[in-house]
Amino acid sequence: MPLVACITNPNARDGKLGKNFHKIEEALASSGLDHDVFMTEGTGHAIEMASGLRDSDYDLIVAIGGDGTVHEVANGIRGSSKRLGIIPMGNGDDFARAMGIPLMDLQGAIDVLRNGTDYTVGGIRVEGPRAPEYPGIPSPKHFPVTGEPSKEGNLVRWSFLECDGGVTSSINRMKEEGHFSWISGQKKYTFLAIKAILSWKSQMAWIKVDDQPGRKVDLTGLFAMMQAETFGGGYRVAPGMQPFGDSASIVLGFGLTKLQMLSVMGPLEKGQHVGKWGKISMEPCRRFEIKALDSEGNPTDEKGHEPPLFISLDGEISMTTPVSFEFHQGQLNVRGGQRPPNV
Repeated sequence: MPLVACITNPNARDGKLGKNFHKIEEALASSGLDHDVFMTEGTGHAIEMASGLRDSDYDLIVAIGGDGTVHEVANGIRGSSKRLGIIPMGNGDDFARAMGIPLMDLQGAIDVLRNGTDYTVGGIRVEGPRAPEYPGIPSPKHFPVTGEPSKEGNLVRWSFLECDGGVTSSINRMKEEGHFSWISGQKKYTFLAIKAILSWKSQMAWIKVDDQPGRKVDLTGLFAMMQAETFGGGYRVAPGMQPFGDSASIVLGFGLTKLQMLSVMGPLEKGQHVGKWGKISMEPCRRFEIKALDSEGNPTDEKGHEPPLFISLDGEISMTTPVSFEFHQGQLNVRGGQRPPNV
Protein backbone atom coordinates (compact mmCIF):
# COMPACT_ATOMS: atom_id res chain seq x y z
CA MET A 1 0.00 0.00 0.00
CA PRO A 2 1.36 3.46 -0.85
CA LEU A 3 2.16 5.98 1.87
CA VAL A 4 -0.04 8.99 1.09
CA ALA A 5 0.12 12.70 1.95
CA CYS A 6 -3.24 14.41 1.40
CA ILE A 7 -3.03 18.16 0.79
CA THR A 8 -6.57 19.40 1.26
CA ASN A 9 -8.19 22.72 0.39
CA PRO A 10 -11.11 23.10 2.83
CA ASN A 11 -12.45 26.01 0.74
CA ALA A 12 -12.93 23.86 -2.37
CA ARG A 13 -16.46 23.69 -3.77
CA ASP A 14 -17.11 27.08 -2.15
CA GLY A 15 -16.33 25.76 1.33
CA LYS A 16 -18.39 22.59 1.07
CA LEU A 17 -15.31 20.35 1.21
CA GLY A 18 -14.22 21.59 4.64
CA LYS A 19 -17.70 21.05 6.06
CA ASN A 20 -17.86 17.48 4.74
CA PHE A 21 -14.23 16.42 5.03
CA HIS A 22 -15.05 13.85 7.72
CA LYS A 23 -16.66 11.74 4.98
CA ILE A 24 -13.40 11.69 3.03
CA GLU A 25 -11.43 10.86 6.18
CA GLU A 26 -13.76 7.93 6.86
CA ALA A 27 -13.45 6.66 3.27
CA LEU A 28 -9.64 6.92 3.34
CA ALA A 29 -9.46 5.12 6.67
CA SER A 30 -11.75 2.29 5.54
CA SER A 31 -9.71 1.86 2.34
CA GLY A 32 -6.64 0.95 4.35
CA LEU A 33 -4.48 3.70 2.85
CA ASP A 34 -1.74 4.85 5.22
CA HIS A 35 -2.24 8.61 4.98
CA ASP A 36 -1.63 11.95 6.64
CA VAL A 37 -3.73 15.07 6.05
CA PHE A 38 -2.36 18.60 5.57
CA MET A 39 -4.92 21.46 5.40
CA THR A 40 -4.17 24.55 3.32
CA GLU A 41 -4.69 27.98 4.83
CA GLY A 42 -4.78 30.16 1.72
CA THR A 43 -3.69 30.67 -1.88
CA GLY A 44 -0.19 29.32 -2.54
CA HIS A 45 -0.01 27.27 0.66
CA ALA A 46 -0.37 23.97 -1.22
CA ILE A 47 2.71 24.82 -3.34
CA GLU A 48 4.68 25.45 -0.17
CA MET A 49 3.51 22.25 1.53
CA ALA A 50 3.99 20.06 -1.56
CA SER A 51 7.50 21.39 -2.18
CA GLY A 52 8.36 20.51 1.42
CA LEU A 53 7.42 16.88 0.72
CA ARG A 54 9.65 16.40 -2.33
CA ASP A 55 12.25 14.51 -0.27
CA SER A 56 9.79 12.80 2.07
CA ASP A 57 8.91 9.09 2.33
CA TYR A 58 5.43 9.61 0.88
CA ASP A 59 4.73 7.66 -2.32
CA LEU A 60 1.77 9.78 -3.42
CA ILE A 61 1.12 13.47 -2.83
CA VAL A 62 -2.64 13.74 -3.19
CA ALA A 63 -4.49 16.96 -4.01
CA ILE A 64 -7.97 16.98 -2.48
CA GLY A 65 -9.88 19.89 -3.98
CA GLY A 66 -10.42 21.38 -7.40
CA ASP A 67 -8.19 22.27 -10.33
CA GLY A 68 -6.64 25.14 -8.37
CA THR A 69 -5.48 22.77 -5.63
CA VAL A 70 -4.16 20.31 -8.21
CA HIS A 71 -2.33 23.20 -9.88
CA GLU A 72 -0.57 24.18 -6.65
CA VAL A 73 0.37 20.66 -5.57
CA ALA A 74 1.67 19.91 -9.08
CA ASN A 75 3.81 23.06 -9.00
CA GLY A 76 5.25 21.94 -5.68
CA ILE A 77 6.36 18.46 -6.85
CA ARG A 78 7.05 19.09 -10.56
CA GLY A 79 10.39 17.69 -11.66
CA SER A 80 10.66 15.35 -8.66
CA SER A 81 10.09 11.60 -8.44
CA LYS A 82 6.88 12.12 -6.44
CA ARG A 83 3.58 11.07 -7.96
CA LEU A 84 0.51 13.28 -7.93
CA GLY A 85 -2.77 11.71 -6.85
CA ILE A 86 -6.14 13.44 -7.04
CA ILE A 87 -9.42 13.20 -5.18
CA PRO A 88 -11.53 15.64 -7.22
CA MET A 89 -13.64 17.88 -5.01
CA GLY A 90 -13.89 21.15 -6.96
CA ASN A 91 -16.33 22.83 -9.30
CA GLY A 92 -14.45 22.00 -12.51
CA ASP A 93 -12.14 19.02 -11.86
CA ASP A 94 -11.05 19.05 -15.49
CA PHE A 95 -7.51 17.75 -14.91
CA ALA A 96 -8.90 14.76 -13.00
CA ARG A 97 -11.31 14.19 -15.89
CA ALA A 98 -8.37 14.23 -18.35
CA MET A 99 -6.54 11.63 -16.26
CA GLY A 100 -9.49 9.24 -16.20
CA ILE A 101 -10.25 9.76 -12.50
CA PRO A 102 -13.95 9.36 -11.65
CA LEU A 103 -15.81 12.54 -10.69
CA MET A 104 -18.49 12.68 -7.99
CA ASP A 105 -17.34 9.20 -6.96
CA LEU A 106 -15.22 9.29 -3.81
CA GLN A 107 -14.65 5.55 -3.62
CA GLY A 108 -13.78 5.41 -7.31
CA ALA A 109 -11.13 8.13 -6.87
CA ILE A 110 -9.66 6.31 -3.85
CA ASP A 111 -9.56 3.08 -5.86
CA VAL A 112 -7.45 4.93 -8.46
CA LEU A 113 -5.02 5.96 -5.69
CA ARG A 114 -4.71 2.30 -4.72
CA ASN A 115 -4.67 0.60 -8.12
CA GLY A 116 -4.40 3.26 -10.83
CA THR A 117 -1.91 3.65 -13.66
CA ASP A 118 1.08 5.99 -13.48
CA TYR A 119 1.61 8.49 -16.31
CA THR A 120 4.11 11.22 -17.11
CA VAL A 121 2.70 14.48 -18.48
CA GLY A 122 4.16 17.71 -19.81
CA GLY A 123 3.85 21.18 -18.35
CA ILE A 124 3.77 24.75 -19.61
CA ARG A 125 6.27 27.15 -18.04
CA VAL A 126 4.62 30.57 -17.81
CA GLU A 127 6.43 33.80 -16.95
CA GLY A 128 5.16 37.34 -16.60
CA PRO A 129 4.48 40.20 -14.17
CA ARG A 130 2.47 39.00 -11.20
CA ALA A 131 -1.18 39.97 -11.00
CA PRO A 132 -1.70 42.99 -8.72
CA GLU A 133 -3.40 42.69 -5.36
CA TYR A 134 -7.17 42.91 -5.51
CA PRO A 135 -9.61 43.40 -2.61
CA GLY A 136 -9.65 40.07 -0.80
CA ILE A 137 -7.26 38.47 -3.30
CA PRO A 138 -3.50 38.87 -2.62
CA SER A 139 -0.91 39.16 -5.37
CA PRO A 140 0.61 35.70 -6.01
CA LYS A 141 3.87 34.83 -4.25
CA HIS A 142 7.10 33.59 -5.80
CA PHE A 143 8.16 30.07 -4.78
CA PRO A 144 11.74 28.93 -5.54
CA VAL A 145 10.45 25.46 -6.52
CA THR A 146 8.81 26.87 -9.68
CA GLY A 147 12.13 28.24 -11.00
CA GLU A 148 13.71 31.67 -11.28
CA PRO A 149 12.29 34.21 -13.74
CA SER A 150 14.39 35.59 -16.60
CA LYS A 151 13.37 39.15 -15.67
CA GLU A 152 13.55 40.54 -12.14
CA GLY A 153 10.15 40.96 -10.56
CA ASN A 154 8.42 38.45 -12.82
CA LEU A 155 6.54 35.39 -11.59
CA VAL A 156 7.02 31.80 -12.81
CA ARG A 157 4.29 29.18 -12.60
CA TRP A 158 3.70 25.85 -14.35
CA SER A 159 0.37 24.95 -15.93
CA PHE A 160 -0.81 21.37 -16.43
CA LEU A 161 -4.40 21.91 -17.58
CA GLU A 162 -4.78 25.22 -19.44
CA CYS A 163 -3.64 28.83 -19.68
CA ASP A 164 -6.11 31.46 -20.78
CA GLY A 165 -6.79 35.17 -20.84
CA GLY A 166 -9.41 37.72 -21.77
CA VAL A 167 -13.04 36.84 -21.14
CA THR A 168 -12.18 33.41 -19.74
CA SER A 169 -9.81 34.83 -17.12
CA SER A 170 -12.53 37.31 -16.15
CA ILE A 171 -14.66 34.27 -15.39
CA ASN A 172 -12.00 32.95 -13.02
CA ARG A 173 -11.61 36.36 -11.38
CA MET A 174 -15.35 36.50 -10.66
CA LYS A 175 -15.23 32.95 -9.32
CA GLU A 176 -12.46 33.99 -6.88
CA GLU A 177 -14.60 36.94 -5.82
CA GLY A 178 -17.42 34.56 -4.90
CA HIS A 179 -19.93 35.29 -7.66
CA PHE A 180 -22.64 32.60 -7.92
CA SER A 181 -21.13 30.75 -4.94
CA TRP A 182 -24.42 28.93 -4.39
CA ILE A 183 -24.12 27.19 -7.77
CA SER A 184 -21.81 24.18 -8.36
CA GLY A 185 -20.21 22.44 -11.31
CA GLN A 186 -20.48 23.43 -14.97
CA LYS A 187 -23.63 25.48 -14.35
CA LYS A 188 -21.56 27.90 -12.21
CA TYR A 189 -19.14 28.49 -15.11
CA THR A 190 -22.05 29.04 -17.52
CA PHE A 191 -23.52 31.80 -15.35
CA LEU A 192 -20.07 33.33 -14.81
CA ALA A 193 -19.38 33.25 -18.56
CA ILE A 194 -22.59 35.08 -19.42
CA LYS A 195 -21.82 37.79 -16.85
CA ALA A 196 -18.18 38.11 -18.04
CA ILE A 197 -19.19 38.40 -21.71
CA LEU A 198 -21.82 41.06 -21.08
CA SER A 199 -19.37 43.19 -19.05
CA TRP A 200 -16.30 42.66 -21.31
CA LYS A 201 -14.55 45.74 -22.74
CA SER A 202 -12.40 45.20 -25.81
CA GLN A 203 -8.59 45.35 -25.69
CA MET A 204 -5.95 44.99 -28.40
CA ALA A 205 -2.86 42.79 -28.07
CA TRP A 206 0.08 41.32 -29.98
CA ILE A 207 0.42 37.53 -30.07
CA LYS A 208 2.96 35.08 -31.47
CA VAL A 209 2.51 31.30 -31.86
CA ASP A 210 5.71 29.23 -32.15
CA ASP A 211 7.77 30.56 -35.09
CA GLN A 212 4.85 32.19 -36.88
CA PRO A 213 4.95 35.96 -37.44
CA GLY A 214 3.51 38.00 -34.60
CA ARG A 215 0.16 39.72 -35.18
CA LYS A 216 -2.20 42.21 -33.59
CA VAL A 217 -5.59 40.95 -32.40
CA ASP A 218 -8.79 42.17 -30.79
CA LEU A 219 -9.09 40.20 -27.55
CA THR A 220 -12.88 40.09 -27.70
CA GLY A 221 -13.06 36.29 -27.76
CA LEU A 222 -10.75 33.70 -26.24
CA PHE A 223 -7.30 32.24 -26.24
CA ALA A 224 -6.39 29.09 -24.38
CA MET A 225 -3.20 27.02 -24.43
CA MET A 226 -4.51 23.58 -23.51
CA GLN A 227 -3.08 20.28 -22.28
CA ALA A 228 -6.48 18.67 -21.82
CA GLU A 229 -9.73 18.62 -23.72
CA THR A 230 -11.90 20.49 -21.22
CA PHE A 231 -11.97 23.26 -18.70
CA GLY A 232 -14.72 25.19 -16.96
CA GLY A 233 -16.32 21.99 -15.69
CA GLY A 234 -16.47 20.05 -18.95
CA TYR A 235 -16.49 22.60 -21.78
CA ARG A 236 -14.65 20.85 -24.64
CA VAL A 237 -12.39 23.78 -25.50
CA ALA A 238 -9.69 21.64 -27.20
CA PRO A 239 -11.56 18.69 -28.77
CA GLY A 240 -9.58 15.46 -28.73
CA MET A 241 -6.69 16.88 -26.68
CA GLN A 242 -4.98 14.78 -23.98
CA PRO A 243 -2.02 15.55 -21.69
CA PHE A 244 0.35 12.80 -22.89
CA GLY A 245 1.64 14.26 -26.18
CA ASP A 246 4.71 16.21 -27.27
CA SER A 247 3.01 19.63 -27.43
CA ALA A 248 0.08 21.62 -26.13
CA SER A 249 -2.74 22.97 -28.30
CA ILE A 250 -3.65 26.62 -28.78
CA VAL A 251 -7.28 27.62 -29.32
CA LEU A 252 -7.69 31.15 -30.69
CA GLY A 253 -10.88 33.06 -31.37
CA PHE A 254 -10.52 36.82 -31.71
CA GLY A 255 -12.67 39.70 -32.90
CA LEU A 256 -15.94 38.07 -31.86
CA THR A 257 -19.01 40.13 -31.10
CA LYS A 258 -20.68 39.71 -27.72
CA LEU A 259 -23.57 37.98 -29.47
CA GLN A 260 -21.12 35.53 -31.09
CA MET A 261 -19.44 34.88 -27.72
CA LEU A 262 -22.80 34.11 -26.14
CA SER A 263 -23.93 31.92 -29.03
CA VAL A 264 -20.67 29.92 -29.09
CA MET A 265 -21.16 28.62 -25.56
CA GLY A 266 -23.36 25.74 -26.71
CA PRO A 267 -20.95 24.59 -29.45
CA LEU A 268 -18.05 25.08 -27.01
CA GLU A 269 -19.64 22.70 -24.53
CA LYS A 270 -19.88 20.06 -27.25
CA GLY A 271 -16.49 20.76 -28.88
CA GLN A 272 -18.11 22.03 -32.09
CA HIS A 273 -16.75 25.58 -32.06
CA VAL A 274 -13.49 25.16 -34.04
CA GLY A 275 -13.88 26.83 -37.44
CA LYS A 276 -16.97 28.78 -36.36
CA TRP A 277 -17.43 32.00 -38.41
CA GLY A 278 -13.92 31.41 -39.78
CA LYS A 279 -12.61 33.01 -36.57
CA ILE A 280 -11.90 30.13 -34.16
CA SER A 281 -8.86 27.91 -34.73
CA MET A 282 -7.00 25.13 -32.92
CA GLU A 283 -3.46 23.96 -33.64
CA PRO A 284 -0.46 22.33 -31.90
CA CYS A 285 1.66 24.82 -29.95
CA ARG A 286 4.86 24.72 -27.92
CA ARG A 287 5.48 28.46 -27.46
CA PHE A 288 3.12 31.40 -27.17
CA GLU A 289 3.58 35.09 -26.33
CA ILE A 290 1.13 37.88 -25.65
CA LYS A 291 1.97 41.55 -25.16
CA ALA A 292 0.27 44.92 -24.89
CA LEU A 293 0.74 47.60 -27.55
CA ASP A 294 2.52 50.91 -26.94
CA SER A 295 1.23 54.32 -27.98
CA GLU A 296 2.45 53.72 -31.54
CA GLY A 297 0.74 50.34 -31.80
CA ASN A 298 3.90 48.23 -31.41
CA PRO A 299 4.31 45.29 -28.98
CA THR A 300 6.05 46.26 -25.76
CA ASP A 301 7.92 44.40 -23.02
CA GLU A 302 7.87 47.44 -20.76
CA LYS A 303 4.20 47.82 -19.96
CA GLY A 304 1.15 45.61 -19.72
CA HIS A 305 -2.48 46.25 -20.52
CA GLU A 306 -4.42 48.92 -18.68
CA PRO A 307 -6.72 47.85 -17.15
CA PRO A 308 -4.69 44.67 -16.55
CA LEU A 309 -5.28 41.69 -18.80
CA PHE A 310 -5.34 38.84 -16.30
CA ILE A 311 -3.80 35.49 -17.26
CA SER A 312 -5.28 32.41 -15.61
CA LEU A 313 -3.30 29.18 -15.14
CA ASP A 314 -5.36 26.11 -14.25
CA GLY A 315 -7.91 28.48 -12.73
CA GLU A 316 -5.38 30.60 -10.75
CA ILE A 317 -5.27 34.29 -11.69
CA SER A 318 -1.47 34.58 -11.79
CA MET A 319 -0.11 37.22 -14.13
CA THR A 320 -0.63 40.15 -16.44
CA THR A 321 1.00 40.95 -19.77
CA PRO A 322 3.63 40.63 -21.21
CA VAL A 323 3.56 36.84 -20.73
CA SER A 324 5.48 33.96 -22.31
CA PHE A 325 4.32 30.33 -22.38
CA GLU A 326 6.57 27.35 -23.23
CA PHE A 327 5.65 23.66 -23.26
CA HIS A 328 8.10 21.10 -21.80
CA GLN A 329 7.68 17.33 -21.90
CA GLY A 330 8.03 14.95 -18.94
CA GLN A 331 7.40 17.37 -16.05
CA LEU A 332 5.00 15.54 -13.74
CA ASN A 333 4.20 11.98 -12.63
CA VAL A 334 0.45 11.42 -12.13
CA ARG A 335 -1.58 8.47 -10.82
CA GLY A 336 -4.62 8.21 -13.11
CA GLY A 337 -7.28 5.80 -14.30
CA GLN A 338 -6.69 2.92 -16.68
CA ARG A 339 -8.56 4.53 -19.60
CA PRO A 340 -8.15 8.34 -19.79
CA PRO A 341 -10.23 9.97 -22.53
CA ASN A 342 -8.78 10.47 -26.03
CA VAL A 343 -5.88 8.05 -25.45
